[in-house]
Amino acid sequence: MPKFLVLTFRTPNFQPNIVDDHYRFLDGLHAKGQLELAGPFADKSGGAYLLQVGSIDEARQIAMQDPVHTSQSSVVTVHEWNAK
Repeated sequence: MPKFLVLTFRTPNFQPNIVDDHYRFLDGLHAKGQLELAGPFADKSGGAYLLQVGSIDEARQIAMQDPVHTSQSSVVTVHEWNAK
């Protein structure tokens, strides 16, 4: 199954109270077997997570539901990743 790297970078509008919702969102993806890895960057500028889903369109649809995106707290991008 293809892998998709989701990058999140905080915006000036970052809302710290959204972090708990973001983690619940990631927990839900993990429970569905769609999330392989996730974590924040050490410099607190954002984070990344690795999705295993059927297509980049599906990965984008999922990532755009992330509370850090819907709250405009972070810029979210999705990249198909040929990781080994």
